[in-house]
Amino acid sequence: MDIQNQVVLAIGSNQGNRLEVIQSAIECIHNEVGTIVKVSRLYETPAWGFESEPFYNCALVMHSPLSADVILDKVLSLEKKLGRVRSESEGYQSRIIDIDVIAFNEDIIATENLKIPHPLMQERMFVLLPMRDLNLDWRHPILQKYLPELLKASEDKSNCKVIQNLEFPLQKIPLERFNYIAIEGNIGAGKTTLVNKIAEDFNAKTVLERFADNPFLPKFYEDQSRYAFSLEMSFLADRFQQISDDLAQFDLFKDFIVADYHIFKSLIFAKVTLSDDEYRLYRKLFEIIYKEMPKPDLYIYLYQNTDRLLENIKQRGRSYEQEIPADYLEKINRGYLDYIKSQNDLNILIIDVSDRDFVKNQEDYAFILEEIRKKVN
Repeated sequence: MDIQNQVVLAIGSNQGNRLEVIQSAIECIHNEVGTIVKVSRLYETPAWGFESEPFYNCALVMHSPLSADVILDKVLSLEKKLGRVRSESEGYQSRIIDIDVIAFNEDIIATENLKIPHPLMQERMFVLLPMRDLNLDWRHPILQKYLPELLKASEDKSNCKVIQNLEFPLQKIPLERFNYIAIEGNIGAGKTTLVNKIAEDFNAKTVLERFADNPFLPKFYEDQSRYAFSLEMSFLADRFQQISDDLAQFDLFKDFIVADYHIFKSLIFAKVTLSDDEYRLYRKLFEIIYKEMPKPDLYIYLYQNTDRLLENIKQRGRSYEQEIPADYLEKINRGYLDYIKSQNDLNILIIDVSDRDFVKNQEDYAFILEEIRKKVN
């Protein structure tokens, strides 16, 4: 999975319907740039460095795998989309929207177009106060000071007045209602990547399958008939052990847990890989174990077509997966869909991600979050 960067943006407006403009900016940033995980209160602050109408200001923190320069380009495009027209004249001016990149992790960046941390942030109360609301464990990498220290040292005595709280898209998705979510999908569907993104954005705990530790997996792809039963039994034992161990660390009534598999996948794969006699024996053992396993409050299935699965498998480059045939993936997909149809007491959401890349494109990740929101609400 790509590394998620923690990015702080400051937003300001002193033209038009300032509240509406800032709310639109928050929506656009979330849908097009990165996942907004915290937003400050809204402040009214006097114009800084020139005479004009007061500004509305806020700050937000978002997660994004994008580089700082790409984020800057996207932010500038959003400003233009929201109606900002940049003047060639020098000095500060009124503006319908202003979006500044204040911090990027605790990195120091100095290019012709971008300087991070923002070189004037420590002098501006309208940046420091909203940023304090975000409750970040962030230290200025040049000044080596935390936000309380920056606030105390600032000489800006501007009267910054709190106007109201601001909403942001993640608040509309009450995932914490579900203590245990399982995200499933075929080989290469991206379930582990999605689990990690959701866990980071919603501050959840993860249970991730230990597929790489299975010694039978490379052998199975070389000789399926010989190693199928050993592989499936090994997976079943390991999944049972892992879920038992991992869930024992958490309180299923208090903690928010996201897993990249549900133990029922063992039966789905076994039905495809085992002979009839082996499957009957396997199923008897599985049903004994399955009765002891907690069921997820929400089961999300990521559907991808076979061509896209094969492309993803090739890109991630695991040598033992490169010869997986298309018909094997199609059988697994049918197995999942048959299982889903047979479940009457499981809260299920199917999301087709065949034409989406939720790692590279924030729009696609925002689409998934919106599908979850509609299901949760």
